[in-house]
Amino acid sequence: MGNPTIGEMINRAAEHLRASGSETPRLDAEVLLAHALGRDRVYLFRETGRTLPEEIARRYRALIERRVAGEPVAYLTGSKEFMGLDFLVGSHVLIPRPETELMVEYALAALAGWPGSRRIVADVGTGSGAVAVSLARLAPGVQVYATDISEQALATARANAGRHGVDVQFYCGDLLSPLQGVLGPASVAVITANLPYIPSPEMSGLPRDVRCFEPALALDGGSDGLALYRRLVPGAYSLLAPGGYLLMEIAPDQGDRALELTPPPRWRARVLRDLAGRPRLVAAQKFE
Repeated sequence: MGNPTIGEMINRAAEHLRASGSETPRLDAEVLLAHALGRDRVYLFRETGRTLPEEIARRYRALIERRVAGEPVAYLTGSKEFMGLDFLVGSHVLIPRPETELMVEYALAALAGWPGSRRIVADVGTGSGAVAVSLARLAPGVQVYATDISEQALATARANAGRHGVDVQFYCGDLLSPLQGVLGPASVAVITANLPYIPSPEMSGLPRDVRCFEPALALDGGSDGLALYRRLVPGAYSLLAPGGYLLMEIAPDQGDRALELTPPPRWRARVLRDLAGRPRLVAAQKFE
């Protein structure tokens, strides 16, 4: 019996993934085969009857078994699309999510309306650098500074900045502390923060591919999920210029409690909803 065709391999893999509980078995099967072949998915549709070499078939089966075990597709392929850009990812960084694009879009709008020529962004907990690099790429002339407590994450973020040809200044340390002495008080237009916001008691209930494979350091937000944001807000207020924005991604059920962290009269804050209609982003403007 000859080697299987591309179409046959995808069908078998999709059934195997469906039986294992994958929510997107066909898509996963196609993405992983395209990766194994070093091709795009269009190639799969065009060459569905082409026979797979045994070496590729073995590589593909190994990828499928890892996916069946719960390993995220982005870690298996080593990349993830965000804001139309391709980002390197690995097990030491959180996989960029589509809902985080709301933060980038809001930041871009705020920067477009920022008075004067000096526009500075600080991205806190940058991880893969998806937010920082996207802003540097999509808002030319903006100065972007990014921090993370993980040196491994920063190595990935630097690689992504190089991959997309942008200049982002990266610093290792806790929240905004690495930027003390680098940026002056009241100098920043926008601070973006997609910090860990999963309450500690809920960590064990996360989906398997998140719980077992993505870094807990990038997920666990303390007892109520807002511990890091609670620490961030005072420093953010000092660093922001009057009229500047602090943007914080949150879980859908954290809106009211997150707004309490940025109360009037010092802040004008509201919660924005993502494309699924869920509360997702606190946009807090410094008011003096």
